[in-house]
Amino acid sequence: MAARPVWNGVISFGLVNIPVRLYTATHDVDIHFRMIDARNRKPIRYERVNAQTGREVPWKEVVKAYEYKKGNYVVVDEKDLRKLVPEATESVDIEAFVDRDDIDPMYFEKPYYLVPNKKSEKGYVLLRESLRRTGKVAIARVVIRTRQYLAMMFPGESALVLNLLRFPQEIASEKEFDFPGGTLAKYRITPAEMRMADELLKSMTAAWKPADYKDEFREKLRTLLRTRVDKEEGTLEVPEHAEEPAEAATNVVDFVALLKKSLASNHKPVARKKKVKASARSQRKRA
Repeated sequence: MAARPVWNGVISFGLVNIPVRLYTATHDVDIHFRMIDARNRKPIRYERVNAQTGREVPWKEVVKAYEYKKGNYVVVDEKDLRKLVPEATESVDIEAFVDRDDIDPMYFEKPYYLVPNKKSEKGYVLLRESLRRTGKVAIARVVIRTRQYLAMMFPGESALVLNLLRFPQEIASEKEFDFPGGTLAKYRITPAEMRMADELLKSMTAAWKPADYKDEFREKLRTLLRTRVDKEEGTLEVPEHAEEPAEAATNVVDFVALLKKSLASNHKPVARKKKVKASARSQRKRA
């Protein structure tokens, strides 16, 4: 089954726009379970039940509420939430280029591949190789579905990778925890012990080869499940709804002229927002 783009738009920096599609760069390898009634092997259905009446609540009567204190809620309706949702755009708006080593791995959240559309390969390769030659990464903002993300764009082997970043407020400070501090002497660590620890690390040092590391638990679990299926102990089929592929955008530009204009402007590029067409917005909701 071919991968479907999460998002369609452009990479925007200066006056340059590069049409791209955004694809998830990770695979969901978790094994998902459904709850089954042990008596008749049928799926268990969860219902929205009113805690007071015990009756099921239809979706049209469900509203969102924030529990600001135990047992106390403030209701927020959909109109209020829609006003707060960031304006949907079709661009990855680059705000700055920074040194890659300046970004703490703690900020990394989830990687995506940016795939160029037809006739936009030149700008794509130009940006990818410029990042590679300068050792820089791009810091950008992008709206995916209804949420705005901070992101880092960097060159892969042949791809431009967009790694979503956590905002500083999402990372817990080390000050919130009780970590051991102070000198080695405080913990009675002798120079000999320190040298032995260093030697142990050196003896175990190896080249990083991701293929050497396997998820042993999932492999064992998959083997168990295959055995159960082969024994025909029973399976349940849950139909999946296919999604329509998002439309691809195309754009042909004179990159030399746009780069010259961007350099001549002598100011930081301002993220330009472009309203999404109704069809594109509806496709993202389905994604």
